[in-house]
Amino acid sequence: MAALETGVHPKADLVYLQEPPGKTGRIGISHLADEIRKRKRVWTAVRKGSGLGTDTQIDLSRGANDNVMVTELKRRGENKTRIINVYDQRDLQTGERRARKLDWPRTIRLGGGTMIAGDMNAHSGRWDPRCREQCDATFWEEIIEQYDLEIRNDDRPPHHWARNGEEGESTIDSTLATRQITR
Repeated sequence: MAALETGVHPKADLVYLQEPPGKTGRIGISHLADEIRKRKRVWTAVRKGSGLGTDTQIDLSRGANDNVMVTELKRRGENKTRIINVYDQRDLQTGERRARKLDWPRTIRLGGGTMIAGDMNAHSGRWDPRCREQCDATFWEEIIEQYDLEIRNDDRPPHHWARNGEEGESTIDSTLATRQITR
């Protein structure tokens, strides 16, 4: 709930959550300021009264199951923008990363605005100059190149991690956008 509250004060029209509360995504949670669209691993909250028309593109999320939510947004008089909320984590049982099974060529709108925001769980010097060891980043680097996406991360504090007796900081959450969005 605290993550949704962070969007209330600046009147954010959209809030994207990955790994929502509870093991099953606690589908019963709601928030007075937002309409929340839920999948098990990703939630998209749209501020009530924002003037945004939204359409969840369920057919575009096939193959990625509960790890991706594709939403088209439109404000009166503006072009549609496609937002892709991603949680890219290796499945412990199968070893696969379901978000990568998405039909990305069909999902990223060429000639239109597309933004990908999420928890990529990947380490790369492309989006994190502190990165000492690249890990699980090749897929996302190829997506950036193939679709000429810009990295639009802000200066939020990085993710803190500890493994094998070491600790560090890195940026594993990223925001990527087509030039139609960044201009």
